[in-house]
Amino acid sequence: MDAATRKFVRERARNRCEYCLLPQDYSELAHHVEHIIAKQHGGSDEADNLALACHRCNFRKGPNVSGVDTETGQIVPLFHPRRDEWLHHFHLQGAYILGITPTGRASARVLTLNDARRLELRMELMKRGDW
Repeated sequence: MDAATRKFVRERARNRCEYCLLPQDYSELAHHVEHIIAKQHGGSDEADNLALACHRCNFRKGPNVSGVDTETGQIVPLFHPRRDEWLHHFHLQGAYILGITPTGRASARVLTLNDARRLELRMELMKRGDW
């Protein structure tokens, strides 16, 4: 993947993780340009298959394209930043990211969007007005 594509993806995401919305400025590690559909599953390097992800979301998502909805037990697609609108699948309850659709609930679980460190960081950023 070339530098221009990486730059485009970062700018399109406004330097925020497209899954948990963490701004790059508040991450110890550089956000990754990741494949929404992994190459091993036929995904491409085209911009419509790329998203900016913090290291936690990228690591937890891995090559997964689906997860289990915690309410229904059904296998559902994970949040897809190019096709899905974040506010359609998630709601912020204080610092907690609440999945409000099957896709949102499965994504929150697979990506561990509400682990202790993420909640602590979100609360700190919210107090500062940086969220």
